[in-house]
Amino acid sequence: MPTKDPPAPVFVVSGNLGALGEQLVRTGLAQFEGVKVPVKIVPRVHHVSQLSAIVDEAAQAGATIVHTMVNDRVRQALIELAGQKNVPAIDALGPFLEHMAARLNRQPIGKPGMYRQLHATYFERIEAIEFTMTQDDGVNYQKWQQAEIVLVGVSRVGKTPISLYLSMLGWKVANVPLVAPIEPAAALFQLDRRRVVGLTIDPTQLLHHRRHRQSQLGVSGKSDYTEVEKIYSELEFARRVCRRGGFKIIDVTDKPIESSADEIIEVVSRRLKSE
Repeated sequence: MPTKDPPAPVFVVSGNLGALGEQLVRTGLAQFEGVKVPVKIVPRVHHVSQLSAIVDEAAQAGATIVHTMVNDRVRQALIELAGQKNVPAIDALGPFLEHMAARLNRQPIGKPGMYRQLHATYFERIEAIEFTMTQDDGVNYQKWQQAEIVLVGVSRVGKTPISLYLSMLGWKVANVPLVAPIEPAAALFQLDRRRVVGLTIDPTQLLHHRRHRQSQLGVSGKSDYTEVEKIYSELEFARRVCRRGGFKIIDVTDKPIESSADEIIEVVSRRLKSE
């Protein structure tokens, strides 16, 4: 019979960030449908002196420890200490390392984070994509300072697809919508202006994009969103904002996303070097 008590947690103990152990644990837990098991990540465990507090906390919580330690001395100490405290400890990496050491006739170097170091470009790209997705449409203005590129412009000018493309190239991007006549957040003008790029577009093409968007949403009839004079007014408002902030403006009319992204990178890189 399934217990009614809340399940005890799983502690993922790692010498690095714990991503491997967390993935293994969550993949396994997904097989127990309808059960929510708390998972606590304990990263950057490099010294034996760190283990006592971790094992004591796990013992008090009735937790299971899953560890992915590559440092043999710390791994063996964790196994021994967990045994003394009657804490279940599952070694997710040790048996594999021992097996491969025997097969290859050489010892592992025991240094955490080697995979991440060897694939640094990949992980930097993933971080850029994750950052950019959380910064879409002007949210989290507190993190705009962390962006390597900030795109500003009116609705449907192409900020989101260009941002995502740039992120796949490894750039951390935030995009900020400009909505006339509402003044943008003051935080925008506190950024390094060399990293902020305004996007503009031919009004006729913008009208086409907006009508297409309305059609996708099942909206019909006239609205300010697709009113020609309003579109001209919005684009002029965006230009004024860019002039006020000293932001370079890029015209994306009839340009594929790749070309616009290349131009943005070139502009930002040039301004960072020369100004």
